[in-house]
Amino acid sequence: VQLQASGGGLVQGGGSLRLSCAASGRTFSSHAVGWLRQAPGKERELVAAISWSGDSTYYVDSVRGRFAISRDNAQKVVWLQMNNLKPEDTAVYYCAATRHGGLPPSGYEYWGQGTLVTVSS
Repeated sequence: VQLQASGGGLVQGGGSLRLSCAASGRTFSSHAVGWLRQAPGKERELVAAISWSGDSTYYVDSVRGRFAISRDNAQKVVWLQMNNLKPEDTAVYYCAATRHGGLPPSGYEYWGQGTLVTVSS
């Protein structure tokens, strides 16, 4: 599975962005996918994750109610809709996939490159 993240950019606080994670590979539909972020000087953290079927989702407390993760296995895409963005959401966002079940995932076998999200105050 190969992943490519896109959709980052500069946005004012309170604004919205939608990140996309496009996948290649026949087995993508059997992988859970997570969006993780890493801000300067901070450790990488899991923001949201979605099960292979899309029936289950996970959100870190700081984004719950503002972010929404979804997927379309036919199109091999996972999205992260980010609303009411705050300056503290500024980070490089990565998508990652794992064959192993359970949310939140404990690890990932496949990673996309990062996409930078910058939220101005």
